[in-house]
Amino acid sequence: MKSHRGAVLPATLLTCLGAAAMHQACTAAVARPRERDAARIAQIMQRLADVRRFNAVSVASNGAAIAWTVTQPAQANAQRHAGQGKSTAPKRAQSVQILQIAAADGAHVRTVVIPHAVKSCHYSSLAWSPDSRTLAFLSNCNHAKKTANQLDIYEVGAAGRQARRITHLDGFVHELVWTPGGHALSFLYVKGDLHPIAAVSATKPQIGVIGRTGVEHQRLAMLPADGGAVHPITPVSIFVYEYDWAPRGHRVAYVGAPPPGRDNWWVAKLYTQTVGGAPRVTLDPGSIAGPLHGLQIALPRWSPDGTQIAFIGGLMSDQGATGGDLYVIGAHGGQPADVTPAIGITPSWLTWTGDHALLVSSFAGGSTRVSLFRLHGHAAATQRPLFRVPSNVGDGTFASAVSLSAAHDLVAFIDSTFDTPPEIDAATLRMDAAAEPVGVMDAPHAITHVNANVRTMWGKAVSVHWVNQGFHVQGWLLFPSHYNPHKRYPMIVFVHGGPSWATRPSWPWDGYGPVPLAAMGYFVLMPNPRGSFGEGERFAKAVRRDMGYGDLRDILAGIDQVEAKYPIDNNRLGLTGWSYGGFMSMFAPTQTHRFKAAVVGAGLSDWKSYYGENSIDEWMIPFFGASVYQDPQVYAKSSAINFIQNDKTPSLIVVGQYDGECPAPQSFEFWHALRAMGVPTKLVVYAGEGHGFHKPADERNVLERALRWFAQYLSPKPAA
Repeated sequence: MKSHRGAVLPATLLTCLGAAAMHQACTAAVARPRERDAARIAQIMQRLADVRRFNAVSVASNGAAIAWTVTQPAQANAQRHAGQGKSTAPKRAQSVQILQIAAADGAHVRTVVIPHAVKSCHYSSLAWSPDSRTLAFLSNCNHAKKTANQLDIYEVGAAGRQARRITHLDGFVHELVWTPGGHALSFLYVKGDLHPIAAVSATKPQIGVIGRTGVEHQRLAMLPADGGAVHPITPVSIFVYEYDWAPRGHRVAYVGAPPPGRDNWWVAKLYTQTVGGAPRVTLDPGSIAGPLHGLQIALPRWSPDGTQIAFIGGLMSDQGATGGDLYVIGAHGGQPADVTPAIGITPSWLTWTGDHALLVSSFAGGSTRVSLFRLHGHAAATQRPLFRVPSNVGDGTFASAVSLSAAHDLVAFIDSTFDTPPEIDAATLRMDAAAEPVGVMDAPHAITHVNANVRTMWGKAVSVHWVNQGFHVQGWLLFPSHYNPHKRYPMIVFVHGGPSWATRPSWPWDGYGPVPLAAMGYFVLMPNPRGSFGEGERFAKAVRRDMGYGDLRDILAGIDQVEAKYPIDNNRLGLTGWSYGGFMSMFAPTQTHRFKAAVVGAGLSDWKSYYGENSIDEWMIPFFGASVYQDPQVYAKSSAINFIQNDKTPSLIVVGQYDGECPAPQSFEFWHALRAMGVPTKLVVYAGEGHGFHKPADERNVLERALRWFAQYLSPKPAA
């Protein structure tokens, strides 16, 4: 075995090196732990793959029914194929989605069928008609392999089982909703191009005239509710990200920017437009004064009386990862009002429940809080918390979203924690005389039980808190499997992406993440340092022009906190993360030697070169205050490559070939520098992957490599 400088060799290998005569016995002794680890990894991944997953949930307008999508168990899918005479040769059967409709309490479940489906189906954008008679949704069921990513619109009756296809679209489609009155369906559409448009998706090959060739145009389109011709509503010159219809359905509000859409969301404006008319800029964050200047806006929502538009505004690092303050602006423009100034949570999703009230789902510490905010003109709103769950909720549309009946008395969402696998939860809200929710009659509880027999393979999770430099910081600590308080354990720090995000509990996928690390015997700390959501905008903005400094101090203080309370070996600390967490996994080892191994996912090593390489450079100006050409020093001070001579941490680096958000050259730079400095390192580039991996085999491979890397460098040192 060839060892790297500074690597710790297992005790069994040291013994074997001194006993050549026992070569065969020693080889077996070394192999056995590897075989046990491989078997454990396979067991963990299989257990996670077998869990049934919910991808969307929607409550009927009248509150009488709930629809959801859920995966079939891999074993059941394998048996189904076997029954059809198909080969069962693949090592792991791939789970498939089904669409189901049930009563509001989860009873009387029936599965929707699509005639002549030619492949395993996927579903999204579940949308009930205003009269609750019809469920519309997107699916790819009638498309063969060459067009497997093409979604079309289908409809099924509330009491029916068989859906019908009403469109033959050609291009990427999402965000399907009914227009007010239920006479039409609207959606975002990229005609003629199926390539997903998001910062995390794989970029197209960069060929042709850059900035012009292959630029996508995403427009709002609509068609009659029973099918027919598709009519674009918004102009081709504006890339639409999110939208909402005015109550009468004659006007639409949307967040948009000139193409390319992947880059320009960070400078998007709020538009309003009459159907058939021209767009009008209602709000431009780049040109107004006040706390919203130069920041991002998301989720525009019309008030029921059509006079106001509410939205979320703040410092955000990714489109779709929404968080900030609640703002209200007149439907015809004017100065927006921040109605949650100095609030200590982060609103992430909203809907109106009356002309002067908003139901809001927020990051609260490392949990989710659903509250009612009563508006008082442009003054600060008053908050009434309705319920809080220690989890990362959603309904398949937007981050932190929940699905509600039209009366706002029934709420449903996908729920899971580190301890409980995914199910659909529902709650009944208590209403006042004005038909506003003021409390909870029936607390959130599971109405499905598809994973009732699933058990964890890791230890418990606890919320930990500490104070550092005047900031309250929260994080989650996962215990190792089979925890023994009399034993000392290694710990891995898992830093979330963003930085504008937060770790909230959720059941893990069968890929790379913090939970499998705990299942392999590590403590895992998941901090939410300054820059994160959950503690208000002051906390989220505290990372501006300070990347890698204040947030690292928060993380180190958190490590001290948990080491003082739990049996953690400070000499066996690991560090990992993806995206911004990948940046921190590159930068932190240049500032401290506490970490003995790192696994870097989609990181960035040099903010200066990164500025000219990535496909989303507009996101950097709100965080750094200027472009790299105007203020290169603020970028240089947070670049790991400028302090690389301090880095002694063995680092495994993984990245996707077509990552446009944190391009592969950033990983090459870091790997090349570590290798030149004699630091153990390995770089793995995954073919065809973007910023977020989509191939299950690649996700599992990253996990396997990471677990073996940490096992190599965080194993106990042998006795002298």
